[in-house]
Amino acid sequence: MAIISESKLRAMLKNGIPNPFILGEGEKLTPSARDFLRERRIEVKQLYGMKKANSANLIAKSPLIPVGVSNRHIHLSPKDVEALFGSSYQLTTLRELSQPGQFAAKEQVSLLGPKGIIQNVRILGPARGETQVEISISDGFQIGIHPPVRLSGSIEDTPGLTLIGPKGCVVLEKGVIIAKRHVHLSPDDAKDLNVEQGDRLLLETTGDRRIIFSDVIVRVNPGYCKDFHVDLDEGNAAGLKTGDLVKIIGKNDQFYLNGR
Repeated sequence: MAIISESKLRAMLKNGIPNPFILGEGEKLTPSARDFLRERRIEVKQLYGMKKANSANLIAKSPLIPVGVSNRHIHLSPKDVEALFGSSYQLTTLRELSQPGQFAAKEQVSLLGPKGIIQNVRILGPARGETQVEISISDGFQIGIHPPVRLSGSIEDTPGLTLIGPKGCVVLEKGVIIAKRHVHLSPDDAKDLNVEQGDRLLLETTGDRRIIFSDVIVRVNPGYCKDFHVDLDEGNAAGLKTGDLVKIIGKNDQFYLNGR
């Protein structure tokens, strides 16, 4: 019997875990591996009386990228972590994220805008240079602000709001954005896919309601794993969930011929 562990699934994240995840004859998931797939809403199916399934064979020859659907979240500076949670406070890990070294923290805060409040917003760690709040267009309507669509880190001329934590509040003058859809790639991934930092990809979803995402910015860094990031609004509109796969069908406003 072949046992598939959580660590094996995590190693597959780089190239994407197929959805549904097919178990071949004699294959079995550990409990933690099954929870890992369930958290990402990846369906598990068992094939009986067939040759052992090879997940790589389930991926089409066209370049494929795993999807990460991102809900509203916050990146805090060390100074703002202390202001919200107390002196010398350190964020604590709830679960690891797809990008190495990044984690969803146990800590949450509330977002207060001119017209409303959103509670229990997750903080992502570790702490970074400047505080940044990433919300969807729908969230902006709820709290009464209308941030621009920006790549992470580009927060000049953006609106602010108030963060409410258990030990204090932080009034941001800027830092609220709607995250521009983008792809994280390592240099090796970028070379394999024949793309470069700053390229704008055309990505096609699969399934019954296929759509094409245009102007998907490529971000390349040695610390990145292959991942296509969209916010909850875009993910829901496209019927996407974390762990789904999309394929590259063009770049820089040009479609590939014959799919490549």
